[in-house]
Amino acid sequence: MSRLRLQRPIAGLPGTYALLLRCRRPARVVVGRLAVLRARAGFYLYVGSALGPGGVGARVRHHARRAARPRWHIDELRARTRLVEVWHAHDARRREHAWATIAARLPGASVPLAGFGSSDCRCAAHLFFFETRPSVAAFRRRLRRAFPVHAPVRVAPVRRPAPSSAA
Repeated sequence: MSRLRLQRPIAGLPGTYALLLRCRRPARVVVGRLAVLRARAGFYLYVGSALGPGGVGARVRHHARRAARPRWHIDELRARTRLVEVWHAHDARRREHAWATIAARLPGASVPLAGFGSSDCRCAAHLFFFETRPSVAAFRRRLRRAFPVHAPVRVAPVRRPAPSSAA
């Protein structure tokens, strides 16, 4: 299987990230012991943080491939979706909960499965569904209003590998 490549590399520094995923057709996703997610066609935004070794870069590389042995809730959903882009910011503070709160308030956002990605916190979820692609510009504006000194949120689009041609 060809590996996805980010059009802009992400540093191995600590920080927060959001994976923008696209689901082209409805799918049934078993999410560990949590429940079954009935994924709808549309976009999913998953928020996480990576404060340990390898930082955001290592975590995103993990999420860019489909996990043979799923570790996190998102690994299950990744098997049924396409990674479109990654929103990320480098900061040593854990900000995933603030990002989840802001993502939940974006126009069109809904929580597809309570507790998804948030089993270790009080957030309703760290996964949000949108029928149409959510706006990173709207996300940045809301984040800046809530946290004026927040590190800049960068976007790393995903480049699809070129199909191999038969000779």
